[in-house]
Amino acid sequence: MSTPTGTGSAKAPGRKQPSIFERMHVGNGVFDIVGTRRRWYLLFGALMLICVASMVFRGFNLGIDFEGGTRVSLPAQNESSQTITVEQVEDSFTKAVNKEAASVQVVGTGANASIQLRSDTLSNDEVARVKAGLANDLKPMSADGGTGIGQVSDSAVSGTWGGEISRQALIALGVFLVLVTIFLALYFEKWMAVAALAALVHDIVITAGVYSIIGFEVTPATVIGLLTILGFSLYDTVVVFDKVKENTRGLLGLTRRSYPEAANLALNQTLMRSINTSLIALLPVVGLLIVGVGLLGVGTLEDLALVQLTGMLAGVLSSIFLATPILVDLKMTEPKFKQQARKVEQRRAGLAKRAEAGAEGEDAPEDEGVEARREKAYAGGVPGRIPKASDARRTAAARPTGKKRR
Repeated sequence: MSTPTGTGSAKAPGRKQPSIFERMHVGNGVFDIVGTRRRWYLLFGALMLICVASMVFRGFNLGIDFEGGTRVSLPAQNESSQTITVEQVEDSFTKAVNKEAASVQVVGTGANASIQLRSDTLSNDEVARVKAGLANDLKPMSADGGTGIGQVSDSAVSGTWGGEISRQALIALGVFLVLVTIFLALYFEKWMAVAALAALVHDIVITAGVYSIIGFEVTPATVIGLLTILGFSLYDTVVVFDKVKENTRGLLGLTRRSYPEAANLALNQTLMRSINTSLIALLPVVGLLIVGVGLLGVGTLEDLALVQLTGMLAGVLSSIFLATPILVDLKMTEPKFKQQARKVEQRRAGLAKRAEAGAEGEDAPEDEGVEARREKAYAGGVPGRIPKASDARRTAAARPTGKKRR
């Protein structure tokens, strides 16, 4: 018996099997993402658990803008046009105040490169000793040829400013989530709003967890970048949900597909669009990261690009493998969709029985039923011939009428 068309289990002779990219482009539902949703729940659940554990026990590497402290900056070249190393700056700082710096990093490249040192809050006397020590030990020289203690600058940052940034960011996040929930509930439905918010929470937790695990410094640019990725993650989810809404319109009156199957088909149909959109969106972010690190050194551009890269990757994965599966589980809690799924199964079971009975009838023509013999009579006894109206009239005329002829 031949394999039904579209199952993918049989390969036509002489026909090349389509590649995975061709199947993704066609989007005919060959990738069972919704059907394997339990494994995605386990995977993303484990990742979120690791991230939450890291945030609780390891914490974050907060920048000076959040913790407060003193920042000292000096050119990265000395009077001999030699590069001043991070180790030299650390040694000079420790000798001046008898304590270690919180962080020392190079910002920028070439003649405009500088070294930034961050430490706990220093007194005025300690700042003076640090600046004098760095000027005397390292002889820094600026790009315009200036030398001496005037090339070493300092600034004090209060931790209350970082706390205010955090508070405003949390307020903005709360307002954003409330407005998004209202919009999704009105435009789509309540379960789609819940599923989209669940995917959004996943993106925030994963992005924050990566910063905690790797130890990236959290700066105000990081907070701004975190808020910007929420829109991207939500956009991709809305695109998928819009296709799900289209595929499931009037589904309760049909028995061709169940809700999980229609949602999985929508995922396949938007899969290439999600991937292409994400790649195009990630290219400028990667370029920004390369420019920020390779040309300008550690700074605002790197912090902004780093959080966007992490959040956008988490967003595209959650919109494909998490948001729609959660939506399916929520929808299948409603009795009407459970009943419709049972009708789909019953219809398929009936079709399978009829197909099996038809196959058995082909092997045993002597067991033909009355309807089969009647159709063959209508067709003039020719197998495969389409019956005509004249055949039916001739057959009816040949039937005995039950009246006696005189």
